[in-house]
This record gives sequence, structure tokens and C-alpha cells, in this order.
Amino acid sequence: MAYEGMIAETISISGDKNEPISAYVARPLGAGPFPGMVLLHHAPGWDEWYRETTRKFAHHGFATISHNLYHRAGPGKADDVAAKVRAEGGVPDAQVIGDTEGAVQWLKAQPWLNGKVGVFGTCSGGRQTFLYACHTNSINAACDLWGGRVVMSKEELNPKQPVAPIEYTQKLSCPLLGLFGNEDRAPTPEQVDQHEAELKKYGKNYEFHRYDGAGHGFFYYDRPAYRIEQALDGWQKVFAFLQKHLSA
Repeated sequence: MAYEGMIAETISISGDKNEPISAYVARPLGAGPFPGMVLLHHAPGWDEWYRETTRKFAHHGFATISHNLYHRAGPGKADDVAAKVRAEGGVPDAQVIGDTEGAVQWLKAQPWLNGKVGVFGTCSGGRQTFLYACHTNSINAACDLWGGRVVMSKEELNPKQPVAPIEYTQKLSCPLLGLFGNEDRAPTPEQVDQHEAELKKYGKNYEFHRYDGAGHGFFYYDRPAYRIEQALDGWQKVFAFLQKHLSA
């Protein structure tokens, strides 16, 4: 039997403007080299599901970091911190980009990395994954799972989110995977169509998969939105995509 093991721990990294932020890291034991993954958590916060998902990626052979985009809101239970962030209008897009670049660069500085890094996010983290992938040349793959508000009306724009991510599509720097439920309302199927049309317009390398019978958050096994058949297929799509683009 082959030996398996992993290490998982919280650390501090340099985020936007070199401000320290917390992060959770999990990786297989051994010298590697391992492909890297950066996980952008969802609107409910830096929670247990993202801890478990960080370890899931490590189990599949990825050195993985999930940074706390809500670090500046202070400590506390994930739900409470997320509520505080929502009441303040969310986190600024520019800050998210800076924090995520910090997580990517932390991974790239590790001796056990194979030099390739992917980014993964769900819900608001899916939106931010796409946004980040349009503002960096540091990554090799991006996974946007039901990211809402990639398409935004003028009324939805605000000082913290001044430009809709779809406007940056031409700058997308790496292959993109998108998974969406056809019963979702954020994004709606029509908004996913708009996003796909922009990707085609600029000749981007992408693959979108859409699931009947699934809405927002269909991977979340701890919530009523969970759809086991669609989630299992979606995870297969995620790992196949990452193996294709992050292998050494």
C-alpha cells in the first residue's frame, strides 16, 4: 500500500498592499513537485466547506491555499463575519485581486510547487476568480463555479465594484472552466449566455457546463441546494480540467 499523508494548517501571508491576511493551506506530504491551487471562498465566508475543499484538493495531489478575503473584518464565526462584510457592501474588487495575487505568489515561492497554479471559486468567489484571471499573468487555469454578477447592470455598479467583470473578458489570461445550474438566478442562464458570447468573441480557451435540475450552490452538501448527481459530475469536470492544464 502506498503511503498517503497531508499537512493542513493556518498561516499568514502578504495580501493586498502587503497587508497580512490569514490563509488555510493543505498539501500532500513529500517533496513534490505538486501543482498549486488557490481557492476564493464564497459570500458566506471563509468557512468549514472551504476548509474541507482545501483538503479535498490536497487529497487529489494539489498544494492548495484558501486565503481569507474577509480578514480585515476581524475574527469571529464565518456567518457573523460574512454578515458584517455584506452590511459594508462587500469587499473591493481591487483588494480581492491584490489578496489573491499574494496567495498565488506565496505558492510560487514554495520548493514543492511544480510551477503551475490554478484558481477556483464558487458564488462570489467564482466571480472573483474570473475577475482575477483577467488581471494577472500568474496562473494557468481558472474555475468559475456559478459566479454571479460577472454581468452587472449600471445600477449594480458601485465604488467597490466599479466595473462588471465581463468587461475585462478580452484580458482573460488562461483557460477557463465554468459550471452553472440552469435554475440559478445569480447568474441566470441568460447571463451565462452573455458571458459565453464574450468569451467566443475574443477567442478565449474555455469550457462551460450547465446542469438541469440544479440551482445556486449545488456542490454544497451541507445545504438544501445540494444535487448529488450534478455535483459528482461537476467535480469530475473540475479535476479533469485541472489535470489537463496544471500537469508539469
